[in-house]
Amino acid sequence: MTELPEGVILHTGSVAEPRPSAAAVLSRGDGEGLEILLCHRVSEVPAFPDFWAFPGGGISRIDRAAGEENPDWFIEREDRFSMIAILREMVEEVGIAPDGNGGFFNVGENLQNLVNSDKSEWTKLVASGELSVSGFEANIVSQRTTPPLAPIRFSNIFYHVSLGTSEVEPTFPTGLSEFDEFRWWKPIELLNSWLANKVRLAPPQVTLIRDIVDLGFESLGINPPSGYHIIEFAPGVECVPLPTTTLPPSTHTNCYVLGISGGPRILVDPAARSSESLKILENKVSEIHDSGSEIIATVFTHKHPDHIGNLSAISQFYQAPIWASQETLGIIPNYDSNKVIEEGDTINLDGIIWDVIETPGHCPGHICLVGDAGIISGDNAVMFGTILVPSSDGDMNEYLTGLERIRRLSPTLLFPAHGPLVANPDKLLTRYIKHRTVRHSRVLDAVKSGFSDVNSIANKTYEDTPDAHPALALDQTISHLTALEKSGNVSSDNGLWSAI
Repeated sequence: MTELPEGVILHTGSVAEPRPSAAAVLSRGDGEGLEILLCHRVSEVPAFPDFWAFPGGGISRIDRAAGEENPDWFIEREDRFSMIAILREMVEEVGIAPDGNGGFFNVGENLQNLVNSDKSEWTKLVASGELSVSGFEANIVSQRTTPPLAPIRFSNIFYHVSLGTSEVEPTFPTGLSEFDEFRWWKPIELLNSWLANKVRLAPPQVTLIRDIVDLGFESLGINPPSGYHIIEFAPGVECVPLPTTTLPPSTHTNCYVLGISGGPRILVDPAARSSESLKILENKVSEIHDSGSEIIATVFTHKHPDHIGNLSAISQFYQAPIWASQETLGIIPNYDSNKVIEEGDTINLDGIIWDVIETPGHCPGHICLVGDAGIISGDNAVMFGTILVPSSDGDMNEYLTGLERIRRLSPTLLFPAHGPLVANPDKLLTRYIKHRTVRHSRVLDAVKSGFSDVNSIANKTYEDTPDAHPALALDQTISHLTALEKSGNVSSDNGLWSAI
């Protein structure tokens, strides 16, 4: 991690243990008339705002307590706690419950609001006979585990709940709800809408919907897929998390596969160095070739070692021209096929266009790729953790300019180099810009107040953040001071700073 000041060693991040969760794929009708229910997440939720999702959630201690207190519920099923969870979630989120006779009914506003106010009320309602678990059937159609991209992960079971010819419709609770709209979709129409960038779906839903279209519920119920799945952040944007030595809390660098299966592909930031990450990348390359695709280029967003893998080892299982900025190519072996890409260049993958823009604040030569699906943003902003602007070769003024520029482009999504996709780019970028601008002002105010040496300026600037790593706070203070000097706000003399 060359963005770290010399001598600074940080603890490595740890991959979060997945939490158990469950989701209900409710369907109605059959054959070509079959439809599945998805709900639209409100814009205000922190995770996946404005995405469509199946009702469901984590398996709570209340669900476990209900199962332990009622051992006769789903006694023959190992997944009984998950079954209880989806029944409770169906009532909470869409107001639908089994009627005890193989059918379903709408629970009504009062019962739905009661369960939303206190999850344990669902158990009481079953005990009183107002709700029932009798005769409820649900088939597991998939099991997915959240990839190691965020501090909270889930091991989720997707259940198919067939409503048959029931005419029940979902209802949302009064007041706060994570959903504001529902819609019944034919699976193929939903998939096509996603492929056209008209609806947002989280990666597990995308692959499940593909499976529903290709295999159908009956086949999925017999052999529910689990384990490895591709991670599609958007149409033509696949993420391959590679374990790397990177800035915590991140533990991986996102390698992106751009392009459509069977067509030309490019790999962005194949950062594999360890035997584990090299094997992951090798398997992915084999998968790409097996699909009939050719990898036409490798693109690097910038020159830091947690983005550029062991090129000698990687070349043993695939070779492709390397496209990067002049600065990035400067630290890469000079292959004849290397190509400089810069502001204004475009990459055409069978009609899918990615434009190159330069955002050199994090380090010289940093680039982003801009497409209809969103922006491959490298090390500009991440959902968890922070981005450093190294005093060694970063440029704080350029960094802020780059953030402003990305925000003005109004991307639908950001695909960062570390962590999960950014579903609300404007909100995140605004937070980053505000944070850095405030820190910029605090550095200037410290100098104007008479603090002149770097250590005292850093201590004053970061007094609102006592847990900040001292060496990183010092390094970032130097980055701000250098930027302020370039802007004509401060000057330095023999290591002492003063306002102009």
